[in-house]
Amino acid sequence: MEDIPIGSPTILAGPNDGGKSSALDAVKFLLGRYSPIEDDRTYLEGESGGGRAAIDVSGRFLLDEWEQEQFSLPAEIELRRIMETDQDARYEVWGPIPDDEDLRDLAQLKVPDLKELARRHNLRPKHPGNKPELLVALQEYAREHSSGEGWTGAPPNLTDRLPRVVAFTGKTLDPEAAVAEILGQQLKGYLQEESTRKQIEVLEDDAQDWLVAQAQPLVDHITRRCKDITEVTVKPEISMTPRLRSASLGLRRSSGEQVRLDRSGQGSARRISLAVWEASTDILVEEQQDEEMLAENGPPVPTIVVYDEPDTHLDYHYQRDVMGLIREQCQLPNTNVVVATHSMNLIDGVDLKDVVRLELDEKRRTRVERLGADTGHDESDRHLQSIATAVGLRNSVLLHERCFLAVEGETEQKAIPILFKLSEGLQLQSAGIALWACGGNSGALHLADYLYKHGRSVVLLIDADCEVKDKMFRRANLEKVFSPEDYDNVVTFLGKAQGFMEFEELFDDSTWADTANEQWPRTDRAPWGSADFAAHRKGKKFSDQVMTMLKSESKTSPSGKPALVMEVVNRLKRPDQVPQGLRDVFADLRKSAS
Repeated sequence: MEDIPIGSPTILAGPNDGGKSSALDAVKFLLGRYSPIEDDRTYLEGESGGGRAAIDVSGRFLLDEWEQEQFSLPAEIELRRIMETDQDARYEVWGPIPDDEDLRDLAQLKVPDLKELARRHNLRPKHPGNKPELLVALQEYAREHSSGEGWTGAPPNLTDRLPRVVAFTGKTLDPEAAVAEILGQQLKGYLQEESTRKQIEVLEDDAQDWLVAQAQPLVDHITRRCKDITEVTVKPEISMTPRLRSASLGLRRSSGEQVRLDRSGQGSARRISLAVWEASTDILVEEQQDEEMLAENGPPVPTIVVYDEPDTHLDYHYQRDVMGLIREQCQLPNTNVVVATHSMNLIDGVDLKDVVRLELDEKRRTRVERLGADTGHDESDRHLQSIATAVGLRNSVLLHERCFLAVEGETEQKAIPILFKLSEGLQLQSAGIALWACGGNSGALHLADYLYKHGRSVVLLIDADCEVKDKMFRRANLEKVFSPEDYDNVVTFLGKAQGFMEFEELFDDSTWADTANEQWPRTDRAPWGSADFAAHRKGKKFSDQVMTMLKSESKTSPSGKPALVMEVVNRLKRPDQVPQGLRDVFADLRKSAS
């Protein structure tokens, strides 16, 4: 799984078990907010007993000027957090690998070791006992004496500059967990304040002295029992960093009645959870303002708000509220939002480039797909995407439909769904086929081109006369768009196999005559016959000639070609009445959609 941006927002979409929640867990693991369990590991094939892979998540980060100067790192770095079997997680940075192995993990060394390395390499920092100065001097020397690149230990304080993560899940209705998540972030900021740290350090020192005193009887006993030992010292190390265990909510109704949250019903839980996250926006703003005042700690660190299916358990109205909340949070400075969702509202409510589709490949590994991302053809992609937008092709349709049918215009858009259902016994949508009218043959070609380039199953269905009238639709030119191997699977010229030039010609003469007699009877003349329509199948455009004939010889006439064809289509009652040329197309469409 790779190439997942952290945007404002990024929408993770795709089928169940495609990897959406795992992607969110990976983000939280990278940023130090997730402790993996055994089931998170991948078991590698081909090894005896199935080898366990390390948990390894990396990301590309942009550093501000303060961070670049503080850590002697470039403006963009690749940072990873890795947890190998039976080992603690560690952070590493990709960069130059010093030729001297002793210079590769400098941040982990103590001052005496750093001074010895500086002496060995003839380095003389201004204050040789100052660890930051020693590190800067040694790191600069190490970069200058590196012949390759690889992973090396990250500067320890760099992890304090990683984005904060606040997470919300809609899978469980737990407002208390939502409150605890937000308060936990505030507690973390409170504990980083200098006055708070000093108070904790005093408590730790007092406790350490007390424990040393408590250990004295043990020390005395050891020296009495072990005559060869003359001195025993105990140095306890204590961490008193507080943590938030829970945040209980108590409710009282307007009537004065107290209510337990777990007995208040799902409706109340939904409203409270949403209210909590609406309030989180104000909290994020306040935290950013507080950090801006602490210049000595560097610029504010970014915040990433993570939503895991926030639309779960919410009706349409509340889904719209959540989308509004997400948009509001995206406008906050230094704030990004990542959302894993099935909600069509959320998916359709953002730019296509912000949607990442995750699904499993044939090896059951998560595959990442970004339909709206630049692919090296920026202007072309933007133009084609604008066409998809112009015909109303929603993000959710692009992500989920199995086959797309691009047609020329309104006539095909209205008639084909009815004919398909009559022929195949189910609707286009039920078969996983999305039909889009594109305002002409060139629009249909552009949309098919866009979908094909982004790996979608697509059929370009246009009249056979396009191939004759426009060289753009000659096989040699279309093969440059769809490749020779895929041409026959993508391009279908309606009527070509039957020797016809357009969609309207597929209906036989008797069907046309019966429809005309019922809908547009002649004025003071004999009824329409098959020969009246057969006469227009050679020479000029069939549909144009039929329209002219009906207008000149009938009491009433159709308002346009779509109305003309729909009167024919609506008279058909059995599958065998659907023209065979269309039935063949429909059968191929179902194969493509399957």
